[in-house]
Amino acid sequence: MNHLLLEASISPNFGIWSLIPTLVVIVLAIWTHKTFESLMGGAIVGFVMLHQLDFFNAFTTTLSSVMMDEVIVWVILVCGLFGSLIHLLVKSGGSLAFAEAVSKYVHGKRGALVITWLLGLSIFIDDYLNALTVGTSMKKVTDRYKVSREMLAYIVDSTAAPVCVLIPFSTWAIYVSGLLEDQGVATAGEGLSTYIQATPYFFYGWVAFLLVPLVALGIIPPIGAMKKAELRAQTGELAPPKSDAIGLEIEGPEQKENTKLLHFILPILVLIGATIAFGIDAQKGVMTAITFTIFYYLIDKVMDFSTALKSVFDGFKTMLYALAIIIMSFVLKEVNEDMGLTQFVIDSVTPWMSKAMLPAITFIALATITFATGSFWGAYAISLPIIIPLAQTMGVDQWLAIGSVVSAGAFGSHACFYGDATILSSSASGCNNMAHVLTQLPYALIAGVVSVGLYLALGFML
Repeated sequence: MNHLLLEASISPNFGIWSLIPTLVVIVLAIWTHKTFESLMGGAIVGFVMLHQLDFFNAFTTTLSSVMMDEVIVWVILVCGLFGSLIHLLVKSGGSLAFAEAVSKYVHGKRGALVITWLLGLSIFIDDYLNALTVGTSMKKVTDRYKVSREMLAYIVDSTAAPVCVLIPFSTWAIYVSGLLEDQGVATAGEGLSTYIQATPYFFYGWVAFLLVPLVALGIIPPIGAMKKAELRAQTGELAPPKSDAIGLEIEGPEQKENTKLLHFILPILVLIGATIAFGIDAQKGVMTAITFTIFYYLIDKVMDFSTALKSVFDGFKTMLYALAIIIMSFVLKEVNEDMGLTQFVIDSVTPWMSKAMLPAITFIALATITFATGSFWGAYAISLPIIIPLAQTMGVDQWLAIGSVVSAGAFGSHACFYGDATILSSSASGCNNMAHVLTQLPYALIAGVVSVGLYLALGFML
């Protein structure tokens, strides 16, 4: 009954006022450099606007609803279990052995950053898996060359969502392929091949992906806040302030002489192989990898069963703060939807729509929505049924239109400071989340502006 009363009291569209909760979050985040508290503040402001004095009841009801959502349950399990696997890898000494093995082939800071980029490219099947694996694996390597944690987090984040959209064998590709089949753009079973045809037009993914080696090699120098972070790191202070809460800092093994590279390599190979074997299912993949790792460590006498189980639980606990941020971002997403933010943005850009302008305007509008809501899944589900028929009616190349939608989701996921991949990249790299976002934002905006230019050019040419 309470839920029905809440729905009945919600206004369908607050117009420009629907921007207020997101603006509150951004202002609080920049002011306090704290993500969870800022998200909660923005969400509460939204609930007050929606429900006035009944805001607390609305907040608790929405929080309960979010916690029962199957997507959130999946996120909690996947991220928590990734924390468990990482804890096992560190405690076994496998991560240390990997860092030492990689260090033999790295000769300097630029080499460490390029290796990080290449490792990110090789783990393309899921942005969660990518961010957590690459960040925790390369942290010790980049620390040796006084790379700031902000720079590491930027490279990790830039090989997560931007790369996952480019590879047809990723969770992003599987999801969008299903939507394309639902919209009749592709026949049943042909969604993936249709997705591949649109891949050349995923401009943000391509530009963000190619920007990383230019930054890593120093061709594009550190900009703004990133320059300050790199200068600070040269003094030995690698992590920015307030990084302890979100960082995955785990103590390694007591006896380092018994560490083996296989203790890292085999679990990661099982993780990737199982994820692919189960139809790009990260949850089943990580559960399989943890099971394998425990038995492998028992057989190789790395740790006993009770120690392994303790590592599983301790690892899960290290992800709690990151998970709290993700859950609160979903609460904010519900607030934005209830206030009609998506509809307001669509209505605002509709008068500017033309055949030539459609791809660029689609990218800008959906990038704004995804950045504000922190969720590309919802943006894709809402926008593709609108943009595809509109493109067909206006005579716009449908692959270009699809490309602009997918690119916008990649930008939002990459740039939003409470997006899941951004939070996990910060956590894996041991970097304050807001410090990561503020140092990464100039590079994300460069890729975004270039993408808009390309969509404009092809909009007029095609």
